[in-house]
Amino acid sequence: MNAATTRAHREAAATRVKITINPVGMDRPRAWLAAGIEDFRQATAVSLAYGMFWVGLSIAITAGAITLGLWHWLLPMVAGFMFVGPLVAVGSYGVSRALEAGRAPHLGDAFGAWRPHAGQLAMMGVMMMIFFLAWIRLATLLFALFFGFEVPSPATLYSALLTTPEGLGMIAVGTVLGGILAFGAFAISAVAIPTLMDQDLTFMEGIEASVRSVARNFRPMLLWAAILTGCVLVGMMTFYIGLMLILPVLGHASWHAYEDLVRIESLDEKGELHG
Repeated sequence: MNAATTRAHREAAATRVKITINPVGMDRPRAWLAAGIEDFRQATAVSLAYGMFWVGLSIAITAGAITLGLWHWLLPMVAGFMFVGPLVAVGSYGVSRALEAGRAPHLGDAFGAWRPHAGQLAMMGVMMMIFFLAWIRLATLLFALFFGFEVPSPATLYSALLTTPEGLGMIAVGTVLGGILAFGAFAISAVAIPTLMDQDLTFMEGIEASVRSVARNFRPMLLWAAILTGCVLVGMMTFYIGLMLILPVLGHASWHAYEDLVRIESLDEKGELHG
């Protein structure tokens, strides 16, 4: 290793970043959504293809669960989509970055967006899977608590959910506990993944930026979480078909949310800004 290389490594090690969280108003979530729709309009073919991929995968998983007789897992798995949604949106972030760079996006921008930061994105994936598995475990315990260990027929179960005290009780408790868990997942991931894609940071720095964004802008971010949840629920109610449009739009919008909320500046070894 020559002297120039050694010096470059020392300078890189001494370089730190300053993460600043910008305050935003209650009007910004709607502006992010509008920006997401505009990105979808500018890159319709690529965005739609990306959305169709995830819809196709969702349909395949659902069909597989039904074929294997695991239909009773469908409801918690559908609800658990909220925990992995930020990872699904990675391709949409890549498309939005391409648009901002002034070039026409292609499928590589969507399906290969994760490659430059694969390690840190994988760590975020582990974090989100922990939340997802915690939800699945919680849903299993709630089902056993209210219905016992014997799995009823599909017609009996889904009818009981809405017409019996046990079913209504499970829905109420599951909604409260699941909502708390989902908001925790939202807090650590709201802008973490686009931050990691845009900057050479660790996944813990991405989580820090996300938590601080939610804490500083609690009301706007709560509205944003409600918009995300409502849109995904609409997509689910169309038997996934609506997600072909909804998932890319929300992904593009989340990229613009990151840009609005987070400002990252480099610091030299003396703690001074230099870019």
